[in-house]
Amino acid sequence: MLDKFPNAKKIFSLILVCLFISVGCSQDEPAIKVDLSNKEQVSLKEEAGVITYAYLPQYSHTVSYQRHHQLVEFLRKETGVNIKQIFPDTFDQHMTMVGQGKIDISYSNPFIYAKIAHQYGARAFARIAENYNQENFRGQIICRADNRLIKTIADCRGKSWLAVDSTSAGGYLYPLGHFIAHGIQKTDFSEIAFAPGPGGKQEKVVLAVYAGKYDVGTIREGTLNVVADKIDINEIRVIANTRWYPGWVYAAGAGIEPRIVEKTRKALLKLDFNQKEHRQILEAADFIRVIPSDDRDFDPVRELADKVGISLDK
Repeated sequence: MLDKFPNAKKIFSLILVCLFISVGCSQDEPAIKVDLSNKEQVSLKEEAGVITYAYLPQYSHTVSYQRHHQLVEFLRKETGVNIKQIFPDTFDQHMTMVGQGKIDISYSNPFIYAKIAHQYGARAFARIAENYNQENFRGQIICRADNRLIKTIADCRGKSWLAVDSTSAGGYLYPLGHFIAHGIQKTDFSEIAFAPGPGGKQEKVVLAVYAGKYDVGTIREGTLNVVADKIDINEIRVIANTRWYPGWVYAAGAGIEPRIVEKTRKALLKLDFNQKEHRQILEAADFIRVIPSDDRDFDPVRELADKVGISLDK
């Protein structure tokens, strides 16, 4: 009967969809609006000829995209290679994907690099100089500005500590080294926790300390600027800065062709802050320039991990 009326099938289908929605969204279960515009799923690298580029998810996927999509487009044009940015949810997933050959170009902190080099044969080929042309970076130990119980690093003993991730350099490893250097062991804290969920963990540490959920937080320097539009960062006090360590690093996965690595390295080194077009790319990425690098640059990170008893095997 429906065949006699050309639009009948469409109308019938529409009625079924409406009935389904009305059943699924009762008064007890109101409809939930889901915004998928701010997140892109991790590519499984099924498209032939794609070279995958991933920014370790220290911040949200939105921040990762905003900082690096212009840079990735620049690399595509300069190298003639089909480079695509993908978005792992966690530090562990980033490392696993490097090992699986699903991330060809990894942009990560030095501790993650030391682990993927040790476990999967990744190799450094460049690293960044951040604002003020600083080739190294450091971690920060923070608390609420009005916390009267914490004045110095020694006052952190007995307090609760929220770190970014167990594989975060500025957000855990460097501060842990700083605590130990000042006679404070992990067992001296009432609690050590790591920021939950995928991505955006640096921000979550600051927001949790701001909310009073933890006494002390550890982040990489520069994170406070990222959350300045969310909270009054004057309400956060930096208790101490760690020592400087090598900056963030570009590493090639074991399976990527050397000629592509070399093309990518040359393109990155070509970026010049004095050129208007390049400056826009670099300012978005939040660094000043890219400099040559190799595996030996990250020996201080390996030495620190060994000193504080953290294995590169896990």
